[in-house]
Amino acid sequence: MVKTRKYVVKKYFEGIPKRDDFEIVECELPSLQDGDVLLKTEWISVDPYLRLYNKMYPLPFDQFSPQVATIEESKHPEYPVGTKLLTYKGWCEYSIFNMNAPKIDHSGIVRRVPDLNGLSSSLGVGAMGPSGLTAYFGLLEICKPVPGETVVVTVAAGAVGSIVGQIAKIKGCRVIGFTGSDEKVNWLEKELGFDKAFNYKTVDIEKSLKEAAPKGIDCYFDNVGGEMSSIIISQMNNFGRVSICGCVSVYNEELTQLPKATVIQVAAVTKQLKIEGFLCDRWESKFPEAYKELHQWIISGKIKVREHVTEGFDNIFDAFLGLFSGENIGKAVVKL
Repeated sequence: MVKTRKYVVKKYFEGIPKRDDFEIVECELPSLQDGDVLLKTEWISVDPYLRLYNKMYPLPFDQFSPQVATIEESKHPEYPVGTKLLTYKGWCEYSIFNMNAPKIDHSGIVRRVPDLNGLSSSLGVGAMGPSGLTAYFGLLEICKPVPGETVVVTVAAGAVGSIVGQIAKIKGCRVIGFTGSDEKVNWLEKELGFDKAFNYKTVDIEKSLKEAAPKGIDCYFDNVGGEMSSIIISQMNNFGRVSICGCVSVYNEELTQLPKATVIQVAAVTKQLKIEGFLCDRWESKFPEAYKELHQWIISGKIKVREHVTEGFDNIFDAFLGLFSGENIGKAVVKL
């Protein structure tokens, strides 16, 4: 028998998540049945969206999130020992996954980690995993930027936003990013090649945008929502495209008491904007081509990847909490 520890959500989050919202449970895993694989977790992704999904499951529930794990024992002929998988088993040391089970929700998603050719397997939960795919398809399939256009991205120094901006530069666009510290502004401009970046906490967003994009905005990749997004959308050009990936500004608010933001319908109608939310699994059939292109961009240096690494099972909650105070630059991952 294999013993494992896991984080179990025992109380719904109220405001910012708290340590006592979780319980660390130790248990023995059962023997493998036909179709099962035993997975040892290597890397765990912590993401702001976990806050949004918190109240969608009955208590108690195991805290899910993307993870890269290696098969240590297998009773499935197509998945031998040593195979690396992306699953959403989340905050645990070991898990058992039945490879024949149908996908029902996040807990049923499993994919082989793509061939990384010497890159760290941590990228399987980041630039070569959910974060990279979200950036790739959200920008290229919804915004469809063309050379010379202006692209704005919020939470620009995060796991998704930083890749969105770099892909937009590859496609020949002018890129403007909003982030939460001067350190992140410098990283975006000096290392990632953003044309302009702003610390939204210290600038007048409307004025800064008019100066940085005097001819207006063509594409907006929205990770933040709220009033900032209303300001950005109001400065978009005719037939502009908005890809809605997240709404970090309200993740710690109660959904029944959300802050009010300026309406966007006037701009959407008069400028004939396309505004679309998405989940990247919509394009699952295209994942292989996305993996190939992302890998080439990373290897060539066209996309620079930065990870904020926390080590140890006992520190997973601290890594998660740090997201809400802006501690991470790039992808936040936990190494087990």
